[in-house]
Formats: sequence, C-alpha cells, structure tokens
Amino acid sequence: MARVLTPRAEDFPRWYQDLIAKAQLADNGPVRGTMVIRPAGYAIWERMQAEMDLRIKAAGAENAYFPLFIPESYLKREAQHVEGFSPELAVVTHGGGKQLAEPVVVRPTSETVIGEFMAKWVDSYRDLPLLLNQWANVVRWELRPRVFLRTSEFLWQEGHTAHASEADARAYARKILHEVYEDFLVGVLGIPVLVGLKTARERFAGATATYTLEGMMGDGKALQLGTSHELGQNFAKAFDITYTSAAGGVEHAWTTSWGTSTRMLGGLIMAHGDDNGLRVPPRIAPVQAYVMVVKDGEGVTEAAAKLRDALRDAGVRVGLDDRTDTAFGRRAVDAELKGYPVRVEVGPRDLAAGNATVVRRTGGAKTPVAVTDVVSTVLAALEADQQALHDEALALRDSRTVSVGSLGEAIEAAASGWARVPWSAVGAAGEAEANGKGVTVRCLLRSDGSVPDHEDEPDLLAILSRAY
Repeated sequence: MARVLTPRAEDFPRWYQDLIAKAQLADNGPVRGTMVIRPAGYAIWERMQAEMDLRIKAAGAENAYFPLFIPESYLKREAQHVEGFSPELAVVTHGGGKQLAEPVVVRPTSETVIGEFMAKWVDSYRDLPLLLNQWANVVRWELRPRVFLRTSEFLWQEGHTAHASEADARAYARKILHEVYEDFLVGVLGIPVLVGLKTARERFAGATATYTLEGMMGDGKALQLGTSHELGQNFAKAFDITYTSAAGGVEHAWTTSWGTSTRMLGGLIMAHGDDNGLRVPPRIAPVQAYVMVVKDGEGVTEAAAKLRDALRDAGVRVGLDDRTDTAFGRRAVDAELKGYPVRVEVGPRDLAAGNATVVRRTGGAKTPVAVTDVVSTVLAALEADQQALHDEALALRDSRTVSVGSLGEAIEAAASGWARVPWSAVGAAGEAEANGKGVTVRCLLRSDGSVPDHEDEPDLLAILSRAY
C-alpha cells in the first residue's frame, strides 16, 4: 500500500501539513493566514474547551464576552502594549460606506477593552478580586502562517482579573498556570511541559512578568502552549481601575491576564502523531472507541451495535462504522489517520468464535477478545494508553535535552533539541545573539525546577531551543 503521509523523519513540516489535510482536521481559509476548522478538528477543540472551562470555573473565574472591535485610542493608553501589537493589528477605517470618526482595531487581545469596563465595575475592595474569562476569536496579522500554530485569526480563551494586592494577583496568575493549564496539558493532553518565566525580551507587551508552558514537539522544537501574565498596575493606571480600600484610601488594582488557544491542537498533533497519522490521547478524544463492522454477515451489524451501546453505557465516547459498502482496509487506514485510541473490529469469523478484535492506536496491539470482555478491555486500554502517550513524549524530551555550560554549546545543541544552560552564561546580550541564529530562550527555571519570580534571581537556568 502506498504511504499516506510523508514520514516525519524525512520532512516533519510536510508530514504535519499532510496529516492535517488527510485526517480532515482543517483547511486554509480564503484570506491568507485564516483557517477553516473541519468537524474532526473542531470536535477536539470542543473537548479542549470543555475540559479547560471546568478548570477555569473551578479557579473562580466567570465567563463573559467583550466586543470584537476596540477603539484604537484604547490600545494607545498603554504604551508598551500598543508598541508590542502594532505590527500585528488589523484596523478598520470604514464602516457602512463611510470613513469612521475613529479607526477601530479587530481585537488582538482584550486587556484594553476589559480594562475599560473593569474601571466601571470596580468601586470598593469588596468588588475584588474580579475574575473574568472569555472564549473568543482574535486577529493578529500573521506574516508566516501555519494552520493551528500561527494564523491571522484563531480561537482562544483569555482570562483577565483585578486584585487588591500584588501578592494576590501573583498567586492567581500562578494558580491558573499550574491548576488550570499545567493540569490540563499534562493530565488530559498528555504533553509534559516545562513551566517557567519568560525573559524580559519575550515578555508579553505591558506585563511585569510572563509565565509560560513549553512542550517539546516530535522534531525536538519547542511550542509555547499557554501563558499567564502579571500586569502589575500598568493597565490599572492606564484605565483608572481604582478601588476604595478598607482604610478608606483610593488604590489602583493589580491585574493579570492569561490565555491558551487552538495552537494546542497543533501541539497535540506534533507531540503525539506518528507516521500513520494522529494519536489522540483518550481523555481528550471525541471518539475514544470506534466499533467497526469488518464485512456483512449474519448478526454482525447487530452485534457491533450492541457493543457500541455497552461501551456508551460504560461512559466511553464511542462511534460505529457499519459502512460495509466501503473496503475495510480503506476505513481502517482512515481510523488510524484520525487517531481513534481504540478500534473494536467485528466480523463474521470473530463473531462465530464469540470474539471481537481490539486494536490499540498506541502501540498497535491487535488482540482477539471475548465479546463479554470487550468493555473491560477497552476501559483498561484507554487508561494505559493515556499514560503511554505521556511517557513516550517525556522520554523524547529527556533524550533530547542536554545540560551545557556556554552560550555557544547551547546554540549548537538547540539544532536538534533543548539546551539547559546557566542564565548567567547567556544574559540579554547572549539572548540577542541566539535570536539572530534562530534560537530563543524558552523560559527560565530555578535549579530545583520551580518557577522564579523575576529573571534577576541568582543561579537560574535557561532553556534554549528552536521553536514554532
């Protein structure tokens, strides 16, 4: 059989594009840099939304919605913010056939418009903390688009909060970082992440500190999978977000923002996919078990439907493929491409022996199982393979991460993986030199692996890599 995908080792970017097209995850939109997310891809995104939303609400934030169009003057109130986003802005100058009195920006992020309304809604310390989140689309005019990874329009969640103290804001930014993002990325997507502090050069425009979660992709490059920012009082002062304290004084609030996006879909593909297609971790898979009728036979379709119902009753997200007018081999290849964690194949010979065949996408085991044992076998396989995907990704990261002592060694090591180097051996000047060679400082860590508060702490380690 002719190969379906370009092998990863031969051309990883081409493999990525092949997989997205042939697994029917997405297509390029009609405007350069936009994308159409197809049902198979959107189903995964919906699962991501659901899992993230549960965690965000558990952290105390409430969902709201803010406008897509933002007055240009709002962005100009925070100097670093507008400077950071100016190259990426889409600006509307005409509407209804007339030139607008003031241009409006298609939101690249919502700190400014949400800051405007926080100023209206916050009056007393009793109104704090104010914890908001929105699920929305944003536009950042992308010069080098790649589906899911960098597109001019993408989907995301963005959280924005206001607090009475710097300590409370910092604690909440880290709560989101660990209890929402890290828990989801590791526990559900099965992607081991390094959690650290961005350097001043990589910090979000207008923030006082940016925390990041970095995952290693199958080719050894890094992908930023989420960020959480301390904004200090910068936006509070720009938008006059003040409150009356318990002592009766008027104080500026301390704010945070944090977000993840459809980039996580690209990360899932590149962290877990193989030469046969997508491998979807069972906890996020829209279809965890796919029951397939191999070919017509007495009672086969009925038996397959009963297995589907039994799996569904056991809490498994399950699909049924009874399209016997399409060759089974073609359907099996399609199921591999789409990464269904487990297939349950039912054919006349299997059924005559009282069996079905359970096929695991991770590891490829193909095992005849008594029909009465299918449900328990599938449940065990889903749990085991969730862990197996995480462990495989962690083993890759460990094998392609090296500790070095100098900037030159770090840049050389970053050609094939990640380099761990003392930050004192890099510094701002070394970071600029590395950037000129296509290598970035992904994050800073303390020697014990914990997240520092600022880059001036002693004895920090820097992680350098090429990145998406």
